[in-house]
Amino acid sequence: MAEKKSFKAVLGAGPKGVAVIRLPFDPDEVWGKKPRHHLSGTFGGCGLRAVVTAADPVMRLGPAWRRGVLLETGAKADVVVWPEGPQQEDLAPDFLAALKAEPKALVFFTDLAQFYRKGYLRWIDATKKKPDERVRRIRETVKLLKAGVKERSN
Repeated sequence: MAEKKSFKAVLGAGPKGVAVIRLPFDPDEVWGKKPRHHLSGTFGGCGLRAVVTAADPVMRLGPAWRRGVLLETGAKADVVVWPEGPQQEDLAPDFLAALKAEPKALVFFTDLAQFYRKGYLRWIDATKKKPDERVRRIRETVKLLKAGVKERSN
C-alpha cells in the first residue's frame, strides 16, 4: 500500500461551490512522478476523492461532496490522503517487469483511474491455473496500454 500523508488544512472556497484543499507537499516527490495522482482520503473524518497534479496540488471537491459534509468554508481539520487503487509496488513481478520494459505503457497504466487498473489486473489474474495464458494476457495488456487503450474490449 502506498504511503499515506497526514496534515492539517483549511477548507477553501473555489468557483461554483467547489471546496478546495491545498496539498502542502509535492505529490510527485511522495508517490512518484505521474501526470495525475488519483487520491482518496478524509478531511475531518469525511471521505473524499480527488485528482491532483504536481503543478497544481489542489484537491477540488464538488458541490455534491459539500452537500454531504457539515464542514463550512474556513473550517480547519485533519487531512489524510493516499493514492487510489493498485500502485506499482502492489503489482505482480511478471506484470511489473513487462510494464517497465515498455515505459509508455507504464506511464499510461499509472495514470489510469483505479477502475481501469483493476480491470486489467483482474483479467490477468484470472489465469492462475494457465501460466501460458497469463503470459499472453500480460503481453496483450502491455500492447493495449502502450496504444493508450483505457479498457480492454471483450
